Amino acid sequence: SVGEILQLQSSLRTLSQRRPEHQFVISTTTGTGYAVARERFPEHTVCYFPLDFTWAVKNAIARIRPDVVVLVEMELWPNFTRAVHEAGIPLALINGRLGERSFRGYRRIRPLVRPMLERFSLLAVQTDDYARRLIALGAPAESVHVTGSVKYDGVESDRRNPRTEALRRLFAIGPEETVFIAGSTLDSEETLAVRAWLRVRESFPDVRLIVVPRHQERFDDVARLLSTRFELNVVRKSRLAEPLAPDAAADRPVILLDTLGELSACWGLADVAFVGGSTVPPRGGQSMIEPAAYGSALLFGPDTANFEDLTDQLLAENAVAVVHNERELGTAITQLLTDAQKLHARGQAARRIVLARGGAIERTVERLLTLHEDSAANEQAEIARLRAA
Repeated sequence: SVGEILQLQSSLRTLSQRRPEHQFVISTTTGTGYAVARERFPEHTVCYFPLDFTWAVKNAIARIRPDVVVLVEMELWPNFTRAVHEAGIPLALINGRLGERSFRGYRRIRPLVRPMLERFSLLAVQTDDYARRLIALGAPAESVHVTGSVKYDGVESDRRNPRTEALRRLFAIGPEETVFIAGSTLDSEETLAVRAWLRVRESFPDVRLIVVPRHQERFDDVARLLSTRFELNVVRKSRLAEPLAPDAAADRPVILLDTLGELSACWGLADVAFVGGSTVPPRGGQSMIEPAAYGSALLFGPDTANFEDLTDQLLAENAVAVVHNERELGTAITQLLTDAQKLHARGQAARRIVLARGGAIERTVERLLTLHEDSAANEQAEIARLRAA
């Protein structure tokens, strides 16, 4: 998906620098992921991941002939993992995660999951909890390593970076304007965010709103929701060739960010950030790492199972507020805007927590290079043995 593709950027850059003689092939499972991968990795081969049929995966492996196969986060494809293992190719999982809800589901089919996990030579996971869950499902303990989340490495924290500044100019957002962003929203969350924003405007009429739906296929529906149901003046980023004119900006239109791969830069505009996917169980919440790194004041719903380790720390250090409905969201935003010191402190606490979690890319790359070198050494030893025989 797009998220995993964006995660790969820093890791792949580091691998390419360490091993410039190597070729890299990036596969995706979605059309949007494919488009973003082509844009972000023009120097590498990009293709679609094969369907999990034996003939398809064997054909892909035969054509690409990889030295190492790396999967991202938690992708368990039975036929693919079997074919890679039977071909004698080392198989690795990086940035692995396994939330409690997914763990319970996998545990019910443990006899099917265990053989897949046993095929991995390396399972590099984000947290100790994820490691324990994988081992409980049958992963060999010697293959499981806690390397942290690569999402924290290379995350932008400077609001004045060129991509964020370009969006600021395009949307004609003044240096003193306050911006509320509802990002990675799903299903009913745009309605929740807009209604909360309308409540906030009763006290702070100049607050700007930017809405960023999670999925491309919903862009048109969300545009209609904003302009028809709520009768708002909506500007779609995809149709904005030139910066908003001063008279248009004065009306403070709602911005709909309906382009791919720009949310991370857009978060840098947010004074207050609502992170979506967190009020529609069982989605588990989207990443709050980017807005936190910029020092935005964080708000999200109660369902953040995908980032339980981070959200636990954010909550423990009073760096976030959890909201359950539009009233709570509106009240939370209003309270933050009423107290500038609280707004700043909340954002800086989240920023400090996120920036302290770096280093996963270097640890992950070291594991991958060791895996490749060990595999190459074993292959040479086997060739020597066969020649001697």
